[in-house]
Amino acid sequence: MRIIFMGTPDFSVPTLQEIVNAGHEIVAVYTRAPKPAGRGQDLRKSPVHAAAEALGLPVFTPKSLKGEAEQMLFAAHDADVGVVVAYGLLLPKPILEAPRLGCLNLHGSLLPRWRGAAPIQRAVMAGDKRTGVMVMKMDEGLDTGPVGLVDSFDIGRDETAGDIHDRMMRIGADLMGRALAALGRGSLVFTPQAEDGVTYARKIEKAETRIDFSRPAGAVHNHIRGLSPFPGAWFEAEIGGRPTRIKALRSTLAAGSGAPGTVLDAALTIACGAGAVQLVEVQREGKGAMTGTALLRGAGFSEVRQD
Repeated sequence: MRIIFMGTPDFSVPTLQEIVNAGHEIVAVYTRAPKPAGRGQDLRKSPVHAAAEALGLPVFTPKSLKGEAEQMLFAAHDADVGVVVAYGLLLPKPILEAPRLGCLNLHGSLLPRWRGAAPIQRAVMAGDKRTGVMVMKMDEGLDTGPVGLVDSFDIGRDETAGDIHDRMMRIGADLMGRALAALGRGSLVFTPQAEDGVTYARKIEKAETRIDFSRPAGAVHNHIRGLSPFPGAWFEAEIGGRPTRIKALRSTLAAGSGAPGTVLDAALTIACGAGAVQLVEVQREGKGAMTGTALLRGAGFSEVRQD
C-alpha cells in the first residue's frame, strides 16, 4: 500500500522500519521540525527524521497541518492509509480523511483507559498490573476511535516506564505490521471502544515529579518507576552542607519503618508513610547513574528533605 508515516520520537522508529520491511511504499514521512538541543543549541533532527533520511524517504516537517496549503500537499501524496505513532501534532479532519482508508494510530494503553499524552507513565504511576498497545482508526476525538488490533501484557512489579516503553515499541511495530496486512486484505475489523472505564493520561508536569515520602511505600514506588527515566522523580538531601537534588531511577519495596524520609540502612532504604522503598539506582545532580549504596557511601546523609 501507499503509506504516509507520521511520528517523531524513538518509540516510532521500529514501526517505520517494520512498514519498510513489509514492502509497503512510504510516499511521505511527517515528523516534528528540528529543535535546538545541547550546549551549542544546534538544530537536532527527530529520531524519525534521521531514520527516514537513512532509508531514503521524503521527509516533511510542517509546524501545523491546519492550513489549506499543507492539507492540499498531504492529499496530493495519494496515500492508501496514514500511520501515526507519537507524531505530536493535531490532525484536523481533512488530514484524517485524505488517505483512502483513513489514518491508523498506534496507542500505548488498553483503551479507553489512559487516553491522551502520557499513557505509559500514567499506567505505571497508577500501579496498573497490565497494559498493552492498540491499533485504532483515528477520528477527531482524543484517542476515541474504534480499535482494530490489540496486544496486552503484564507490568512487572519493579518495571519502569522506560522498560515498558522499550518493550511496547517492539510489540507495537509488529502489531501495526499485522494490522496493515489485514487492512490490505480487507479483513481488519474495527470495534468501538467501551463507554465505561475512560481515563485520561494527562501530560506529566514538573510540579508532580518531587517524591513525597509521606505517602505509602507502594505509591512512592509507583511514582518513581512511572517517571523513570524521564523526567525523573526526585528528592533532596543535604550533601556537603548544601541541598542536592537526586533522581530516583529504580526502586523496590522493602521492609522497614520510621519517620517518612528517614534513611534506614546502607542500601538506601527510605521510610515512607507506611512501609519503605529501597532506591536501587539513583542519579545525583551533575553526576552519572549509580547504585543507592554507592551514593550513600559517598554522601552519608541520614534523611531526605521533605520541605
